[in-house]
Amino acid sequence: MIKRTLYFGNDAYLHTKDEQLVVKFSDESKETATVPIEDIGVVILDAHRLTISQNLINKLLSNNVALISCDKRHMPQGLMLNLDGHHIQQEKFNEQIKASEPLKKNLWQQTIKAKIHNQAKLLQKLGYENDNMTYWERSVNSGDTKNYEGRAAAYYWKKVFEEYISNFKRGRFEIEPNNLLNYGYAILRAVVARSLIASGLLPTIGIHHHNKYNAYCLADDMMEPYRPYVDEIVLEIIKTENEIDELTPAIKKYLLQIAVIDIMIDGNKSPLMVGMQRTTASLSACFAGVSRKLLYPIFT
Repeated sequence: MIKRTLYFGNDAYLHTKDEQLVVKFSDESKETATVPIEDIGVVILDAHRLTISQNLINKLLSNNVALISCDKRHMPQGLMLNLDGHHIQQEKFNEQIKASEPLKKNLWQQTIKAKIHNQAKLLQKLGYENDNMTYWERSVNSGDTKNYEGRAAAYYWKKVFEEYISNFKRGRFEIEPNNLLNYGYAILRAVVARSLIASGLLPTIGIHHHNKYNAYCLADDMMEPYRPYVDEIVLEIIKTENEIDELTPAIKKYLLQIAVIDIMIDGNKSPLMVGMQRTTASLSACFAGVSRKLLYPIFT
C-alpha cells in the first residue's frame, strides 16, 4: 500500500478521532480535514504555531509513521520514530549487532556500486559519457578501501548541474541548489529510517558510517543509491523555477514527491517508499545469514 506524505505549513491543531488524523485550521474559514492514520507514512510539521496532541503522536508512531519537525529556516530538524517496529525486534537487533566486519564491508561494496551505477545513469540521461563512472563502479572493492565513491562523486557533482550552474560545489552550507538537495535528502533519510524500523533494525548502527553524534548512521548508509532520485527532482526544479534561493511551497511540493516516485527494483516498478522496504528487508536477511545480496533500485 502506498503511504502518504503529509506536510503542514500553516497554523493548525492536529488531533485524532476514530483512527483519523484530524486537522482543525486556525483560519476558521477552512473546513476541518481528516486523513486515515493507516494511510500515512511521513508527517512534516513546519509551522510555528502548529499544535499536535499526544494521543495523535502515539497513534502515528504505533502505525510506523515518521514524524519530522522543521526549524525556523523550514529545514527538517528532528525525526521521531516508533521504538517497537517489529515482532522479533530483539532477535533482529542481535543479528545486526553481531554482523561480521567482512559482511559489512561486502554490504558497503554493494551499496557503493549501486550508488555509482545510479549516478552514472542520471549523467547518461543528461548526455554525458560514462566511461569513468563505469570503471569506478567496476573497481569498487570490499569496503571501498580505495574510495571510488569519492572519485565518482567529484566527477558527478562537476557534471550534474553543469548546464545550469557553473562551478557547483556540493556541501551542506554551500549556495543553492544545496538547500534543495539538503531538504530532499532529509525527507529521503526519514523514509529510510522508517523502513529500517519496520524491518526490525537499529538506524543508529551503520555498516560504514560511524559517528557518535549521528543517530541514523545506517539510514545514511542505505540511502546512498537512492540519492540520484532526489538529484533528478532538483534538476527538474531548476528547469521550472525562476528562483531557488528559498524553499517556497511550490519547491517543497516538488521535493515531497520523493516518497512516491516510481523506481525499478528487482525487475519490478514500485513507489520509492515500497521499494525502500524491500531494500531494508534484504539488509535484514543479510544480517540473518539467509542472503548475501542487497536489493537496490536501478535508475532508469
